Amino acid sequence: MKKQRLDIEYPLSAGQLDTVWKLISTDHGLGRWLADKVTEEDGIISFTWGQPWADHHTLEANILECEKNKRIRFQWVEEEDPDAYWEMRIGQSELTGELCLYVVDYAQEDEIDDLRSLWDGNMERLHASSGL
Repeated sequence: MKKQRLDIEYPLSAGQLDTVWKLISTDHGLGRWLADKVTEEDGIISFTWGQPWADHHTLEANILECEKNKRIRFQWVEEEDPDAYWEMRIGQSELTGELCLYVVDYAQEDEIDDLRSLWDGNMERLHASSGL
């Protein structure tokens, strides 16, 4: 079954473009807010939630596209829908002029609300860890 696209815009209260870019495009930056542990090797990023010595879950994603200070696009290694990916893009809100993080992700229709809640929680952690 084809997944449904979800587009979300998150205003960032402060921050420099370069700082935001590091938080969304490096294993160290992603490890501060997106997962408990993030590592990268040869264009594959491993995301681990939980502690490696206890209950944990790890997913791997390929980096499909990367434009410095603009956007990064990933696809889960085990993704069955070839058109599904997840992307984070930095831009300015057309309405307010504020720096924003734009997220694109895909899920089954009945999982879209859960996916939106997951990203909302991720953004709360980003704000808490970086002040953005």
